[in-house]
Amino acid sequence: MKALEKNKTWSATTLPAGKRTVGCKWVFTIKYNSDGSIGRYKARLVAKGFTQTYGIDYSETFAPVAKLNTIRILLSLAANLDWPLHQLDVKNAFLNGDLEEEVYMDCPPGFEETFGSQVCKLKKSLYGLKQSPRAWFEKFTQSVKKQEYTQGQADHTLFIKSGQNGMITVLIVYVDDIILTGNDEIEMERLKRNLAADFEIKDLGPLKYFLGMEVARSKKGIVVSQRKYVLDLLQETGMSGCKPADTPMDQSVKLWEKGDTPVDTGRYQRLVGKLIYLAHTRPDIAFSVSVVSQFMHAPYEEHLEAVHRILRYLKATPGKGLFFKKTNDKNVAIFTDADWAGSIIDRKSTSGYCTYVWGNLVTWRSKKQGVVARSSAEAEFRAMAQGICEGMWILRVLKELKIEVELPLKLYCDNKAAISIAHNPVQHDRTKHIEIDRHFIKEKIDSGTLCLPFIPSNQQTADILTKSLGRTTFEYLISKLGMIDIYAPT
Repeated sequence: MKALEKNKTWSATTLPAGKRTVGCKWVFTIKYNSDGSIGRYKARLVAKGFTQTYGIDYSETFAPVAKLNTIRILLSLAANLDWPLHQLDVKNAFLNGDLEEEVYMDCPPGFEETFGSQVCKLKKSLYGLKQSPRAWFEKFTQSVKKQEYTQGQADHTLFIKSGQNGMITVLIVYVDDIILTGNDEIEMERLKRNLAADFEIKDLGPLKYFLGMEVARSKKGIVVSQRKYVLDLLQETGMSGCKPADTPMDQSVKLWEKGDTPVDTGRYQRLVGKLIYLAHTRPDIAFSVSVVSQFMHAPYEEHLEAVHRILRYLKATPGKGLFFKKTNDKNVAIFTDADWAGSIIDRKSTSGYCTYVWGNLVTWRSKKQGVVARSSAEAEFRAMAQGICEGMWILRVLKELKIEVELPLKLYCDNKAAISIAHNPVQHDRTKHIEIDRHFIKEKIDSGTLCLPFIPSNQQTADILTKSLGRTTFEYLISKLGMIDIYAPT
């Protein structure tokens, strides 16, 4: 209450005729440290935003949050350029946002005597209100831009300030968590002081724990893992004592849409949702998670078995994470692959791509294609177009960060027919159904932005994102993805 009063969040007033109030409640939570110990107890006044009506209590609600892909690009650059990584946290972030709409709220529970018949007319945003994230992000953006930072266009949560002699400071924000990096230590300290003048900022020191991800740094590089998250998940699902598996998916198992015994949809969705979040640092489970998430609407026993198989694999490798190492390779490389007609339900193909910035894996995707491909070359071609779009986005991010990139980008493909179609403009019958993709790729090749070297299938890293593999191939490709386990006994 002291924080709310200090912030001038509301003014007590009589409710005007024809207006209605939003309810509110107290929420009590416990903040844990990365080692599992209790950090602090928190009490928060939360508005019941579900009672708000569009056009009356709120209008726009969208607020951008940092792309984890952008964060991984920054980690790769920080590892190579020896940039420090600082973490800041904003206390009561949402209480800083200014409200444009007229919103009235019931008085906080337990303070009825103080308010009497009056209600709260909100001036600042409050946790629970639908527009709170947007109001906070706008307020934060104004504060940072005031200090001569430029907002990124490839990722709107990225703010960059270039100084003299190649000096640069980079800030990225995910709701109220801020990562600060760059090579200008003086500017970073100045920014911290200025932000602290506008908001209540807590300096958490070097980056160690961010959005449930553990960050460990040494002279060799940076490792990002979610070991605690995995162990908690195994504990919660009762799989702590299960028999470990070598791979996340059995090669011989084919999942049909219908099974024999339906399972609890809510439980299945919660479990798969947690695995989707885990896949942010675990590209080794990306394909298997994308397969099990196709049955969210009506899961059966067989689908739950496949989810349990992923958990058994995680039991064997809880500490595996991405390793961002120092390299001499200053290129951007893209690997794309497709598993033609891999889905036995509708015969759609699965695309997979992974991209490397300065020798480190930064983005990857495993996704079922939207239409049925009539040849393996067509399936590969669609995957290639997706990989190029990702490469173009990475180029924009690096350009905003004033990082030089050697062109052309290398896109590695293991299908000679797809490479031939990309270079040859006259193949009407074979290419009319993928004509837009073909023109898009040809344009990038002709402009010198892209080249398409051939790579043998047994060296195609993106293969792990399109199909389930045997143990030997799987472990070889994991090492190519740059995944290590710093917790494994030496």
